Amino acid sequence: MRAVTFQALHAPLAFETLPDPTPDAGQVVVKVGRCGICGSDLHMTEDAAYGCKHGDVLGHEFAGEVVGMGKDVTGLKTGDLVSVIPLKSCGHCEHCRKGEVRWCEGFGLQGGGYAEYAVTRPNQCVKLGTDLSLADGAIIEPLAVALHGVNLSGIQPGDKVLVLGAGPIGLATAFWCKRMGASKVAVQDIADFQEQRALDMGADVFVVDPTDPVGSAERGLGSKADIVFECVGVPGLIAQGVEQVRNRGTILLLGLCTKPDTLNTFVMLTKEVKLVTSAFFTVSEYEASLEALASGAIEPRLLVTDTISLDATPEVFESLKHRTSQCKVLIAP
Repeated sequence: MRAVTFQALHAPLAFETLPDPTPDAGQVVVKVGRCGICGSDLHMTEDAAYGCKHGDVLGHEFAGEVVGMGKDVTGLKTGDLVSVIPLKSCGHCEHCRKGEVRWCEGFGLQGGGYAEYAVTRPNQCVKLGTDLSLADGAIIEPLAVALHGVNLSGIQPGDKVLVLGAGPIGLATAFWCKRMGASKVAVQDIADFQEQRALDMGADVFVVDPTDPVGSAERGLGSKADIVFECVGVPGLIAQGVEQVRNRGTILLLGLCTKPDTLNTFVMLTKEVKLVTSAFFTVSEYEASLEALASGAIEPRLLVTDTISLDATPEVFESLKHRTSQCKVLIAP
């Protein structure tokens, strides 16, 4: 099969021809139909903290068709269209039975979507109904990541929310906050590329003012935020969020930051700010994200700005390392 693989840090991805996968017992082979390019994929090729190795096939936001099954696979059949939960787990322990696979002793991250075929497990496959496309299946993962963060934030109807960062996770966060009854949602970024998309997805205000990020956000919301979602992962934004949130408000971290950060905990303490971290999602949140699309929500589909071939992937991948009007780019292997 054809695949696009990691070569080395700071180097472009490259094509390789790999053996077609064959499933072992308890495994499923999926013909990849759509795979999203995630911001974390871009970071993986630039930051040693992610541990990528030569030859790794990236791509964890994917959906496709079941084309092969090993022994002992139940609940699926050849031809089923599925969205793949990219969190490996045993599927049998108490955590897995609760859908909290992050805490399974066998937990790991699933890649493989930048290729024609990928191997996964049946407990990671969520069937797509006839009303959902493969493109829908490929955006469920970022929707679920955002939903998990919103759920952990303790959002209440009427809350004023500030989202830092207008990437796919930030925009999906704005969507969920508005859907859950936030009275006002502001999205703040350092560029206006995604302004209209943010407004179309649920934001009431889009703020761009690098010279006065705190004051401009407060003016946009009409007050300090009840909840600030940090969806970028850049040092300094937690400290900024402390200034932007109200007394006894919440800062929810969704952005991945591998660099050391500093903040004035005295200011946090005097305001009694709650700092909450969020990673991955539960199976029920993944299913809820799928259901939102199945029930007719059009806003999340606005994330997708382009669909490219596997041939175009290395060049487009490199271009996405610089800010453009692109949001979520899907690969169609």
